[in-house]
Amino acid sequence: MEQNIKVIQTGELLSHAVSLNHEGYRLVAISATAKEGIELTYSFDKEYDFINLRLEIDADTEVDSISPLYSYAFLYENEIKELFGAKIRNITLDFNNQLYRIPIETPFAKKEEKA
Repeated sequence: MEQNIKVIQTGELLSHAVSLNHEGYRLVAISATAKEGIELTYSFDKEYDFINLRLEIDADTEVDSISPLYSYAFLYENEIKELFGAKIRNITLDFNNQLYRIPIETPFAKKEEKA
């Protein structure tokens, strides 16, 4: 299957998620990668049609939760928030960085190098 990756702006996430939800797409995964900021990829599927919405955000950018649309998204969002330091607001069940018992705050966040 061909990968369909659509790069979107932060403010477009909810409208795209609403459309996909109404069209019957299910949320497959939300993943994060530490780059210059954080790259978030929201993956959806319907009858083998796989759509990825991709956002590139910096450490200060807030992203709206899609958990009101896809209830189980709260797990992905809590994990990304806690491990990468993404600012995700309005998670339906927010663990407030207590999902994991880890000794390091945001262990996967890209650390700024000191000169």
